[in-house]
Amino acid sequence: MPELILHHYPASPFAEKIRLLLGAKSLSWRSVEIPVVMPKPELMPLTGGYRRTPVLQVGADVYCDTALIARVIERLHPAPPVTSDHSALSDFALANFADQQLFSAAVAYAMQPEGLKTMFAGMTPEQMAAFGEDRKKMREGGSGLRMPLAEAQGVLLVTLARLEGQLADGRRFLTGDAARISDFSCYHPLWFIRRAGAVASIFEPYPHLRGWMGRVEAFGHGKSMPMSAAEALDVARDAAPGMLPGRSLREVDGVAVGDAVSVSAVDYGVDPVFGTLANAEPDAVSVRRSDARVGEVVVHFPRIGFRIRKA
Repeated sequence: MPELILHHYPASPFAEKIRLLLGAKSLSWRSVEIPVVMPKPELMPLTGGYRRTPVLQVGADVYCDTALIARVIERLHPAPPVTSDHSALSDFALANFADQQLFSAAVAYAMQPEGLKTMFAGMTPEQMAAFGEDRKKMREGGSGLRMPLAEAQGVLLVTLARLEGQLADGRRFLTGDAARISDFSCYHPLWFIRRAGAVASIFEPYPHLRGWMGRVEAFGHGKSMPMSAAEALDVARDAAPGMLPGRSLREVDGVAVGDAVSVSAVDYGVDPVFGTLANAEPDAVSVRRSDARVGEVVVHFPRIGFRIRKA
């Protein structure tokens, strides 16, 4: 079975979601550390412009967005089950809420001055300015605006209290005694806050929540082995993309397999990826593209949160 290659950086909350999922499944994987800010010259040959973190590479197939990455890992390594294409709607809805609203609230709350002081300790003023400018550009053209602090506090107070209440009956995880995708999706925004020093005091009134966070953290990250970006590009160059069924949903997208298309996120990091439509399913779309460094690759995106257009 091809190796799982995760392109990420240690401080990325969405990457932490996937690292913990890999740990829950006791998997071995290759770790390629990518820059926190643009440019990312050794990632672009794989993604064709998609810049968000993390990205999962399996040979010459490149998977974007953790909603899809989690499902791909599940298909390749189904035990123990964490998610599926047919997850319970409650689990799916909670995971989607966490990846969107809860994450936005967590970022705004953690980025208070006290939080910034902890998270950016050791960085030069120039590095901090570069980070701020990069994230500003990342939001340009998208629908995902930065949440005001007061709104973020409101979202967090409501959500933390509800999570605490859900865990108060003694269950180990949010939907029962086994971890599901909603656990990993709810955990990573709170992990981001916890890294922000003094502002993590918001968790103090919630003992059941803190216990649950400890149980999720205990999954660890599996067995990761470093890989250079150049090695990962060589893997893609020497592999062929997986065979796709060639299905298209013309009535939904107005495009068919073989059409020139662009796919882009709708909220932030909206840089389009151009190629030819290789496959379109109800939950994902796949674009075939070519790059001088890696040859032919197929880049896969989830349906929710992305738009496909005829190029």
